Amino acid sequence: MTWRLYPDVNKCRALIIDASPTSRSILAGMLREMGVVHVTQTSRVADARRLLENRTFDIVLCDYHFDNSLINGQTLLDDLRRAQLLPYSTVFVMVTGEASYAMVAEAAEAALDSYLLKPHSATSLEHRLLQARHRKKALHDIFVAIEANDFARAAQLCSDRFEQRAPYWLYAARIGAELNIRLSRHDDARRLYEAVQATRALPWARLGVARVEVERGQLREASRTLEALITDDPAYADAYDVMGRLQVEQGELTAALKTYRQASTLTPASISRLQKHGMLAFYAGTPAEAQGALERAARIGANSKMFDHQSLVLLAQLQFDAGDRKAFRRTHEQLAQAAQRRSDDPRLQRYLGVTEALCCLMDRQIGQCLGHVERLVDGADRPDFDFESATNLLSLLTRLQRTELQLPMASDWVRQSARRFCVSRAASELLRLSVQGCADFEAAVRAGHSEITQAAEQAMSHSVIGSPQATIQALLAKGGETLNAKLIDLAEAVMQRHAQRIDEHASLAERIAQLRQRHGTTGTRVGLGSAPGRAAGSVTIRG
Repeated sequence: MTWRLYPDVNKCRALIIDASPTSRSILAGMLREMGVVHVTQTSRVADARRLLENRTFDIVLCDYHFDNSLINGQTLLDDLRRAQLLPYSTVFVMVTGEASYAMVAEAAEAALDSYLLKPHSATSLEHRLLQARHRKKALHDIFVAIEANDFARAAQLCSDRFEQRAPYWLYAARIGAELNIRLSRHDDARRLYEAVQATRALPWARLGVARVEVERGQLREASRTLEALITDDPAYADAYDVMGRLQVEQGELTAALKTYRQASTLTPASISRLQKHGMLAFYAGTPAEAQGALERAARIGANSKMFDHQSLVLLAQLQFDAGDRKAFRRTHEQLAQAAQRRSDDPRLQRYLGVTEALCCLMDRQIGQCLGHVERLVDGADRPDFDFESATNLLSLLTRLQRTELQLPMASDWVRQSARRFCVSRAASELLRLSVQGCADFEAAVRAGHSEITQAAEQAMSHSVIGSPQATIQALLAKGGETLNAKLIDLAEAVMQRHAQRIDEHASLAERIAQLRQRHGTTGTRVGLGSAPGRAAGSVTIRG
């Protein structure tokens, strides 16, 4: 056997994921005959996920089907891909005895490197690995540019390969479209997706068109594209992810819950989808459904990098509401251990503050409970205090109110959070749902939302009568008072549109930059259980 593309094969690290000891032994023997010295084996997908999150492998051979498990090889690949935890350099080969077209197509759309059918020979395995390695070598310049954060060059290299129909142009088109979305070059991204769609009508290309439409604010068009895709391919889970995101941004939370429910049904072991499903069910007021999804996500992924500890905060509140002291303390302890491991993470420390307050309330330690609440409130104007922190604070205050623990300033705290985070219809609705059942707090959220809306409308009236500078100054004054990202975004948009008519352009630009530092990374979009930059239906863009 000639490993022309693996001159340093003795340094390669391989991972075999297969429930059958016999299959693992055969595959390991084949790899060692090829010169691969470092071979790790595991029989469980959950163990494989932890290995892949914490170590880098050159080759992964993964069985598709695992008996008595909700997780299969495709779910593992899908989760790793969405969480951006699988380097480009890794060759991922699915090994299975099932040869249906649907599975082959699904694997291809997931940017799988190869697909090997049982029974197979050592020669066929080597051929697949060489073939996959050849593609990575052909696209090497693109991957190097991405790793160097030179996304513009990488996008151009992808476009050149696509235009020339050079080897692997279809794969390059997918990466290039992803890069163009990241660079906000939506026209270029759409051109690539539509060209692929016209050639082969692949579901991921149609989904890419929908993602571009969402990024450009063409929500009605995106909805139509997604509805058609789901009708044609109702088992394509990534389409439900994007549809759910679209529905959340439009404030259609009931529809979004239904969408994420379907996504988690299709992939019952997907950590990210279970979390989104559980979080939306929490806010929608269906506690049993929320608790079921969040408990399953915690059980499957508690030690995974894909797991968002916000799930534990919501789960602890549900257990507190149900009076399940044993389950609550178990969840609280799990969160405390995570916060201890990452003591420098302010987000995790705030999570722990919420459950600490509930723990004290459960034990009737009122003074200590109020101390935790005051510390959370004191940090509410920090740049790293985000939308999630606000909903946690509001839901905590609501639970205190239900126990007849009266806090004189509570309504003011709720309104302050609303003034900062009522940045969209979806955000306002989620804030309201965080305090549902408490009339005073719901009124405070509505008041905060109304104040921001009126401030924006009054400021924009200056622009209508021809005074864009007055518009910007009014928006920045209110934005500085409330730290509301929507007002700051509006001010920047007006300045970009009327740059030549604004005398104080430099000073106003500096004020906008200062306000952005003060309000932090909080934007005008609402995320659920996913890290920034991760998008459904995308391939990995590292850097």
